[in-house]
Amino acid sequence: MWHEELYNVLNIINNLILTLIGVPFSIQMIYTLLGWLKKKTWKKTEKKSKICVLIPAHNESDVIYDTVKRIFDRQNYPKDLFDVYVVADNCTDNTAELARKAGAKVYIHNDPDPKHHVALYAIKYGYEMILKEEKKYDFSIRLDADNYINDDFFSLMNDCYNSGVEMARPYESSLNITQNKYTKASGLYYAFDSRFASRVRERLGIDAHVNGPGSMISMDIISKYGYDAKGICDDAEFTNNRMLNGYRLHYVEDAVVYEDVPSTFKDTYAKNKRMGAGVSRLFFTGGMKMLGKFFTTFRFSYLEMVLQYFFCMICVLLCTWIPLFYIYDVIYLALCGTGVIATSLGASYYYDLLITTIIIIVCCITFLFVFVGLLQAFILVMVDYKKLGAKSRKELISGIFIYPLFSVIYIMTLCLGIFSKPKWTKVNRNKVNFNGDNN
Repeated sequence: MWHEELYNVLNIINNLILTLIGVPFSIQMIYTLLGWLKKKTWKKTEKKSKICVLIPAHNESDVIYDTVKRIFDRQNYPKDLFDVYVVADNCTDNTAELARKAGAKVYIHNDPDPKHHVALYAIKYGYEMILKEEKKYDFSIRLDADNYINDDFFSLMNDCYNSGVEMARPYESSLNITQNKYTKASGLYYAFDSRFASRVRERLGIDAHVNGPGSMISMDIISKYGYDAKGICDDAEFTNNRMLNGYRLHYVEDAVVYEDVPSTFKDTYAKNKRMGAGVSRLFFTGGMKMLGKFFTTFRFSYLEMVLQYFFCMICVLLCTWIPLFYIYDVIYLALCGTGVIATSLGASYYYDLLITTIIIIVCCITFLFVFVGLLQAFILVMVDYKKLGAKSRKELISGIFIYPLFSVIYIMTLCLGIFSKPKWTKVNRNKVNFNGDNN
């Protein structure tokens, strides 16, 4: 019958989609299982490089002073060998004044074009101005206006740089993980890539995902290419362009950057609007180039990066096709299994198929909830609670149980972000006392 033929066709499509979804999720599980590999460390050196810190800031008077002041007060690195530059971008508050007061060198950047009101243009302008400075630098560290870094951050990145690395990322942790149950779950989620995926990539020789705050970039690269990103996810686009140029991307696990993590659903959506919109566009541009590079070099890093881009597309499928198909699947099998709809195979066949389908759905949800959810969060709390900004493991226990729910929220907001047009607006910062271990 026609409805049986339709059901069979939809099942074939669903199986193909499940296969597409399963590949990156399988890699994630492999990262979890291999997360016990010994972390990579870099040989300590007496040679001290010159460092510039670049911070783009749009109306960040709430946090910019503390961020800059903490760098000068806490870094175990010669103060004459680093400078902090703040780009006050289209600010209507006293961000520039406070940044100068804290010790930063400030560039004022005003661009009336609303299409340019994103961090990309502030960063591009900042690098252009730094390259014109009389003082020359060996490498740069990009930070956001609310970031803290651990006390040995510059020294650790210096060791990495002097080992021959030109681009690297740090461990990304949370400033406010203990603020409430939601921040505990979101902080654990964002730390997964640092503790598991990034460590395994580094140990297996796969390129790190160098984007976001704390990224280290050789100034030779900046001088050669400029800041040539054009999209919303400028940091990922820039480093991926360098991958295509043949550069290797690395991970410095003991260098920790602490950032404000979402404390509400609204905050998560605001954060993921930019990410979803940017990465989805990057998938159709840089992703295709990465795929082509993989088939000419057979370097797994290119394929792994494509799968990272593809995660955004998977989020759309998880929020649309998957729930709609299985709702249809259960209803159709129930109607056929009870004889409401006449079938060629008989009601008993569809009734048995209904029971089997329900069991499979329950088992899959349970597996994802326990293994991908609770187990990952539990391991993170047990091994990295200090790096996560907590004083004890007990502080983060409640976050373990909310972690699976946050994963669902993250996927939903990332999906919504794909269809949005984010702008660089003032972020509502969470006022909390930072408990992170900076030793």
